[in-house]
Amino acid sequence: MTYLPAAVLGRWFHLYLILDLYSRKIVGWEVHATDDSQHAAHLVRRTALAEGIAALDAKPVLHGDNGSTLKATTVLAMLDWLGVKPSYSRPRVSDDNAYAESLFRTAKYRPQFPAKGFADLEAARAWAAGFVHWYNHEHRHSGIRYVSPAQRHAGEDRAILAARHELYARARQAHPARWSGKTRNWSPIGPVTLNPERDSIVQTHSGDSDRQPVAA
Repeated sequence: MTYLPAAVLGRWFHLYLILDLYSRKIVGWEVHATDDSQHAAHLVRRTALAEGIAALDAKPVLHGDNGSTLKATTVLAMLDWLGVKPSYSRPRVSDDNAYAESLFRTAKYRPQFPAKGFADLEAARAWAAGFVHWYNHEHRHSGIRYVSPAQRHAGEDRAILAARHELYARARQAHPARWSGKTRNWSPIGPVTLNPERDSIVQTHSGDSDRQPVAA
């Protein structure tokens, strides 16, 4: 969750986001006038239904900060009902939620982000809807070889990256003098972890698909 400033000094709106770390896709979001565990629980449930979590053999982990909202009984009960395990950032470990922090920074440094705050809740929600669409479908993410999060989430990235590799290989073969070394690496990104020491855990549970969605 992050704060969105209102035009009225001292007032804030609350943006809840759930990010699939594997694909970098925003799979759930809501904007509310208050910070309440009921909002978080509703978003978790709605996102789990949309993503078909119930049908997964290996359930994802929901990672968040140490705020009281995500540790509330309402949210924990919902996660338990869905079979989703909670995870929290460790105190004073800056990279435990780095993907979410980077996403929030990207959002707030977009030119469309109002410098003087949002006029009302509807304005904040309209901006959030536009940002999520841009981020998921138009944004070419550098961390996943410049495909969109929606393309990687749908499993389309392998074909796209294979086509790019073939295009670069043909260009290098046709004009070898223009290339001083190998072509750009267009191999798909493998499993994603919050921090290096968790690599072994992901490799153990990733299976053949290389994907165990971990949301933040």
